[in-house]
Amino acid sequence: MAGPGAGLLGTLDTWSSRPLSILGVSAARAVLGLVGFMYYVSQYADRHYLFGPEGVLPHDEFLHELRESGTFSLYAWSSSPAWAEFVFHAGALAALAVLLGIGGRAGLALHWLFLWSLYQRQSALLDGGDNLAYLVIPMLLLTRCYDRLALSTGLSRRLTRHFPGSVRALEAPLHNLGVLAITAQICLVYMVSGLYKVQGQVWQDGTALFYILRVPEFTQPGLSNLVYDNDLLVYLGTYGSVLFQVYFPLGILVPRLRPWAAAASIAFHLSIALLMGLTSFALTMIACDLVFLTGPLEKTLTLCRRVHERLRQNREDRHHEGGGPHQEESGSESESALARRRGRERSPGERTTSTPGN
Repeated sequence: MAGPGAGLLGTLDTWSSRPLSILGVSAARAVLGLVGFMYYVSQYADRHYLFGPEGVLPHDEFLHELRESGTFSLYAWSSSPAWAEFVFHAGALAALAVLLGIGGRAGLALHWLFLWSLYQRQSALLDGGDNLAYLVIPMLLLTRCYDRLALSTGLSRRLTRHFPGSVRALEAPLHNLGVLAITAQICLVYMVSGLYKVQGQVWQDGTALFYILRVPEFTQPGLSNLVYDNDLLVYLGTYGSVLFQVYFPLGILVPRLRPWAAAASIAFHLSIALLMGLTSFALTMIACDLVFLTGPLEKTLTLCRRVHERLRQNREDRHHEGGGPHQEESGSESESALARRRGRERSPGERTTSTPGN
């Protein structure tokens, strides 16, 4: 009994002392910041109409909806248009900071607060990605998602040095707990969605994709018809979606299948963004899939650095090669000038002596 127990404790100690998937959660943080910033930019021209106190949803009606739902929003604090402008622009800056990796966990928490307030202000524009963002961003707060792909200011490191050693020791297990929570959440999303589809008649007979792509809100002119006009693609897409979502958790549990399952998920959601126009939802799901792709992401970054270094070296080599003939020509000109100067400095006697000889 001591052997298995000691092995389990050893595994637990290793898991709690070595942070996992740092690059993956950093990439997820950056993509989630990109999704939020894209949302602000896409609605910027219509911000007064959509989020202003005198817009499509007047401030009084908005407060009534908040009271019924029991939630909150920063936009409810004042009916002033200036306040709505401030909150909107502050949220956009917070999303940009998360994308660039500025502000640390405090900045990420502010981004969540502004994003929640924005989504509550105009819920008619949501496509489902908001629900996942609400859940995943607090989980990212547990992780070291600012260790990579971030413009670090060094402030967090300086603050961390003042924490007691016992508090700093919690950083790795809390990080891994956050990674595990994101993993469980994504697996739950896929499994529940797949099992829910299995119960539907149109999913059982393989025609669900035909009806989905013909819904006006999801139809992309020139693209969706290429799928729903082809019976084979409709059957493959319908049954493939169900099988993929139901068995995705199994692919995540097997280390060798994990990158392939994540890659398949990315391809799946890229097709959703392309054929249905659910870009925000698709990118949010892809951000979570990046947690499982630390190894491939590391290899990709290494390859990019090597390519950049090789291009820089080639530019330097071409610069040196281009400067070689010029340098030789300059050297020849210097030697000629030196010879002329020496000729002028020769004495009159030497020049006279040489004349009869000529």
